[in-house]
Amino acid sequence: MSGAQPSTRVDSWIWSVRLTKTRSAAATACRGGHVKVNGTPAKPAQHVAIGDEVRLRAAGRDRIVEVTRVVSKRVGPPAAAECFIDRSPPPPPKELLAALPQRDRGSGRPTKRERRETDRLLGRPDVG
Repeated sequence: MSGAQPSTRVDSWIWSVRLTKTRSAAATACRGGHVKVNGTPAKPAQHVAIGDEVRLRAAGRDRIVEVTRVVSKRVGPPAAAECFIDRSPPPPPKELLAALPQRDRGSGRPTKRERRETDRLLGRPDVG
């Protein structure tokens, strides 16, 4: 038995264990600085090995996982769950999300129709 520990690219591993939907999304997250391996920002080609901590910011949520098995091909959900230990903080409760203020429909920027009506009322020339 050799002393070399198996490793694979971080973008490939993140995609393989279903933390992102596509490998290109995983690579984009790495390039955008949303992936850290052992506390340092990771490039897509950086290798991960068993015992590494991978932090990923995806879909507005922080995921913190510890690598327990290295895979380079996408695996099914039951097998993916065995490849890491999830140490992520729990998502906020739905009651808290429902209490956040939301903008009423139509209270943002005016629509094209509303801008044209405003221009007509103010007597501005029709540009279009």
